Amino acid sequence: MMFGAFITIWLTNSDYLGVNFWLAVPIALLIMGALGYLLDMVVLQRMFGQPQIAVVILTIALGFILRFAAGAIWGHEPQSLEFPFAGSAIRLGDLVLGIEEVAVIVVTLLLTLVLYLFFNQTKLGMGMQAASQNQLAAYYMGIPVKRIQSLVWGLGGVVAAIAGILFASKGAIDPSSGLLGIKAFAAAVIGGMGSLPGALIGGIIIGMVEPFAQYFLDPQSARIAPYMILLLVLILRPAGLFAQMQKKKV
Repeated sequence: MMFGAFITIWLTNSDYLGVNFWLAVPIALLIMGALGYLLDMVVLQRMFGQPQIAVVILTIALGFILRFAAGAIWGHEPQSLEFPFAGSAIRLGDLVLGIEEVAVIVVTLLLTLVLYLFFNQTKLGMGMQAASQNQLAAYYMGIPVKRIQSLVWGLGGVVAAIAGILFASKGAIDPSSGLLGIKAFAAAVIGGMGSLPGALIGGIIIGMVEPFAQYFLDPQSARIAPYMILLLVLILRPAGLFAQMQKKKV
């Protein structure tokens, strides 16, 4: 997410490149999709067959490397994206919404719908679900698991870049902004792994809990409120609030 945002900022704000925002976005998405695909091909496929915890630890380490690389390339000072509609707002009676907030809401809903239809209505999407639930069984059913996994990481790079661009449109971003992904993981767990609507609702829960906690508690306590919700969900409903573990013929 952080890397995708920085690539977009580099494309649009560079004195040498100065690419138009609407051209920079698809270029950044292509770059991040390629990086995700290559990351799996070069690094993660070597972990094929290893316990999931080993892959988790490896990706956490890769996160530290990416943050260091971003700092070395673009510096550690906060940078802002030149969003074309910055400062504009929509008024609905007494409610005033910045274009950035509207863009986040609209793009998130559209992206969730597109991904939901992709995973549930296409052979490739169902193959990705099958490979994520049981790689060995998917392989025996003729699904090219390694190629599917690379495509998943490519798709993940694109989606993360979209999130980074939306995040950067609302304010400055620095290499440590990538740590926001921990909250995204918490949202996915609360909503239920494998459920896109669940992840969206989990994100809304996380987004609402923290500001309400700041109102009733001190700022330091409010920061841990989302993770307290995560802990309660893991204790009471480990599969998540909207888990969708389904058996499908693929």
